Amino acid sequence: MKRFAVVGHRAATSGTFSLNDLAGSAGRMDVLCRCINASFFLSHDLRRDVECYLILCGEPGPEKTVLFSGSALRYLSPDERSSAALVKKALALPCGDEFRESTPGVYVRRGGFTRLLAEVPFAVLDEAGEDIRAAPALPEAYLLSDHLNFTPEEEDLIAAYPRYSVGPRSLHADHTITVLLNEMDRRESGWIS
Repeated sequence: MKRFAVVGHRAATSGTFSLNDLAGSAGRMDVLCRCINASFFLSHDLRRDVECYLILCGEPGPEKTVLFSGSALRYLSPDERSSAALVKKALALPCGDEFRESTPGVYVRRGGFTRLLAEVPFAVLDEAGEDIRAAPALPEAYLLSDHLNFTPEEEDLIAAYPRYSVGPRSLHADHTITVLLNEMDRRESGWIS
């Protein structure tokens, strides 16, 4: 199973945001929705071996985590609004400490960054990390930040985590996921140049 977790530092934690203003009222939910699409979409199919966690840290709080699981995912279309509608529906559910399904393959629970770090052995995607193309083996779980850098508190929590880079330039989070999945596909298929 390949896993991606994206920290949405300002992403809304309630479903009251407007689907017409994902960058504003939803706290840059547009960035997270692009990450969902990059994690799952192939031409005419979805990746069923991927999970994507959205760690929502914005208003009104407290933190929540929305999980998209490719093995059960339904009703996702390749546009930001579709992804955001599924997030919005998940956030409308009363949630507790365990994941609760809102639609097939989409789950929500209370808790965020610290809790997820305790559950999944992540590597961090970082421009200064080891080149993924030079790494002999790749981890299966990766942590990314949205359009903002990790906070100093988050950096303290992940200081000892392995770090990988997809290239010499800073990319958007969704583009980073695409490049990384391409590298994984190439290795899995034996199609390495």
